[in-house]
Amino acid sequence: MALANKLGITDAAELARAEEKISKAKALELFETGLLDTFAVGTFAGLAAIHKHLFGALYDFAGKMRTVNIAKGNFRFAPLIYLEAALNNIDAMTQSSFDKIIEKYVEMNIAHPFREGNGRSTRIWLDMILKKELKQVIDWSTVDKEDYLLAMERSPIKDIEIKILLKNALTDKINDREVYMKGIDASYHYEGYSVYKTGELKKGQ
Repeated sequence: MALANKLGITDAAELARAEEKISKAKALELFETGLLDTFAVGTFAGLAAIHKHLFGALYDFAGKMRTVNIAKGNFRFAPLIYLEAALNNIDAMTQSSFDKIIEKYVEMNIAHPFREGNGRSTRIWLDMILKKELKQVIDWSTVDKEDYLLAMERSPIKDIEIKILLKNALTDKINDREVYMKGIDASYHYEGYSVYKTGELKKGQ
């Protein structure tokens, strides 16, 4: 099943294609107009502004905290009951060094605050923090997608892998459009979320 959307698309594959096309166009717009530089850096409010811009043409929930519990495989992202508190804690986390920034990124990934589009929005959010604090960003074209997804899956328990992987991909090309756009690549994001209520997981939708 496809998520309810403003385009009335009911086929999941068709929606994924439309989502990728529209989100990439919106991401480029953020970069080229300078609008991205007006968003708060390192906060949920800033992330929500990114998400709303990328996905506002598709989803009513764009830029809004999810209202369901979600999981990927056997991993459950932050339960809805604790989500707001988790986001407040992330806002308060320091971002004074590379390690601290990645720890903040890992926590935002665990929170997974949106129903869809978390990965793409959060990678832009991460680059905004790195750009502000370190005058560097991630060159996503040098990051192996499988290694990245595996490292992110393991990061709640051990974040050393994702730190090494992303540190090796740092670049000072902070104003390079191609470097920026690679982060929006849909192939880096989690797919197949399932929704669950108290207790058991539901089948993926």
